[in-house]
Amino acid sequence: MKRLSRYRRHRAAAPMLLVLALLSIGTTFSVASATPSKSELVLARSAMIEEGKEIFLKGCSSCHGLNAEGGAIAPSLIGVGAASVDFQVATGRMPMADMSTQAMRKDPVYSPEEVAALAAYVASLAPGPEIPGDELLNYERDGSVAEGGELFRNNCAMCHNFAGQGGALTQGKYAPTVMGVEPVHIYEAMITGPQSMPVFSDKTITPEEKLSIIKWIKFAEAEPALGGASLGRVGPVTEGLLVWTLGIGMLIGVAVWLAMKAR
Repeated sequence: MKRLSRYRRHRAAAPMLLVLALLSIGTTFSVASATPSKSELVLARSAMIEEGKEIFLKGCSSCHGLNAEGGAIAPSLIGVGAASVDFQVATGRMPMADMSTQAMRKDPVYSPEEVAALAAYVASLAPGPEIPGDELLNYERDGSVAEGGELFRNNCAMCHNFAGQGGALTQGKYAPTVMGVEPVHIYEAMITGPQSMPVFSDKTITPEEKLSIIKWIKFAEAEPALGGASLGRVGPVTEGLLVWTLGIGMLIGVAVWLAMKAR
């Protein structure tokens, strides 16, 4: 106590205390100013929605209606949620010129910021599935390859092929390949059911099972073709075609050659 009392009487004590007080006040102010307030978040959200509305009116309203109510050639977007918009626009499927054909994956027209704004605007019209965040897409930690493979074969293989390479459907439609698709877009497709795909709700396939499916797809992407040429991994169709054209063709050639030699 005597030592502390001696330091308190030191002539440098007062300036040091003042400096420490100023540092504490400055640090507290910096932390408080760096954390956005609720009103600032609301303003930022409103600005994003307004930006998304402008994008929608310029690039989407001609088909989906001025208020996203839909039209003769495009469905209503009220209630589809941000996840549906992110899937369709971020994968380049929308916008599209000919709505009578199936939308194909291609390079996106809008930037990620514009896609986020457009999704925020559509989400503001009515409640719907939200874009899954990074905390929900930790498939490497929470998923199971074995479980994902079984789930994929039971729920997805009849359209997307047992190896996820895609396949033909009725009326000129097709199920696209799931190879090379971002995990967030795979998850969004399962919860929104784009085009001919059904919606897999959390009661049908739980979030943990969805992560297992994603993990299996990513495992299948990286799996090497240990047996040689994969032939597109579309099953017995290409294998049968190869055997028919080469194997049967060679047998026919040998038979013709033997017949000519017998003359």
